[in-house]
Amino acid sequence: MKTIAILGSTGSIGTQTLEVVRANGDIRVAALAAGKNIKLLEQQIREFRPRLAAVADEEDAKALKMAVADLSVEILFGEEGREAVAVCEEAEILVTAIVGMIGILPTVRAIEAGKNIALANKETLVTAGHIIMPLAKEKGVKILPVDSEHSAIFQALNGEDSRAIDKILLTASGGPFRGKTFEELKKMRVEDALKHPNWAMGRKITIDSASMVNKGLEVMEARWLFGTDLDQIQVVIQPQSVIHSMVQFKDGAVIAQLGTPDMKLPIQYALYYPERRYLAGPRLDLAALGKITFEDPDPETFLGLKYALEAAKTGGSMPTVFNAANERAVSKFLDRKIGFTDIYTIIRSCMDQHHVVANPDIRQILETEQSVYEFIESRW
Repeated sequence: MKTIAILGSTGSIGTQTLEVVRANGDIRVAALAAGKNIKLLEQQIREFRPRLAAVADEEDAKALKMAVADLSVEILFGEEGREAVAVCEEAEILVTAIVGMIGILPTVRAIEAGKNIALANKETLVTAGHIIMPLAKEKGVKILPVDSEHSAIFQALNGEDSRAIDKILLTASGGPFRGKTFEELKKMRVEDALKHPNWAMGRKITIDSASMVNKGLEVMEARWLFGTDLDQIQVVIQPQSVIHSMVQFKDGAVIAQLGTPDMKLPIQYALYYPERRYLAGPRLDLAALGKITFEDPDPETFLGLKYALEAAKTGGSMPTVFNAANERAVSKFLDRKIGFTDIYTIIRSCMDQHHVVANPDIRQILETEQSVYEFIESRW
């Protein structure tokens, strides 16, 4: 029997993690943390009976506490609540499915407490990879990737010497706007950006896929997860979303991981690693698929990728600026306060005005995030 805790249990990755738990029957859920969806969290508490649950704010915590008063569950809120879930004593694995930089501190606390991390929170490595990976090594903690692309790379490297990596081929679907011009992007609405052709994901990550920001963030993650140089990571458009990523080795061999676009596979793989379990669902039918195609990305149109690579090469606090600017810009786009290409304008402006901190600690990372938010609010 494995025991887990989940940060972000009511989001896309969190709910699919609980589907995996439900299907297998030998995972116990010790703690859950969510944002403001207390109705769904109450349902999860009633089904999985965690000892501890946390929400974002105090009023929601009071309402949830009343709703589950008949159960033996402790209800907390805010940063203290998230950190309590992260270090929950019974849990062996923390699933970090929470969106945003609020996932960094709980992840650090979990690593310090010796928990293995099933990582789906991009911001943790994008902004603090230089802190997280050495800390995980020091504590003997596994960082198990949950993103489909990073899980694919992780699987391709199974049994291989990472020193033999020549290149990581990070695949992207191209999102709903593949092939469009920049002028066409200016006209795209929220509804258009949320129509991903292959994947069912949360709203924020779906917008990030449309802008190609998501792929830039994944490049930064891959660099830390697999210990490669940035110039060893190549983004390749693979529109069918069948090849989830590949590794090219020094001898020229390329190993790819293929499968249907289903996030439950990387989630389950991370929870049971190194064991492979049966997973219900459709199988890849290559004959029916007929062909798998590849394209180069278009970074001059999809500036999210271009700016991400620039931020990664600059390093220091610049990835934090890129991530925070995008996070706030996407929120404004989803609220219909700005246009789609204004996301790029905001990111560019924030990067241009920032004075880089070469080796930021957690406090400086969070201060940089806040300064970016304040800059954006003062101008948009």
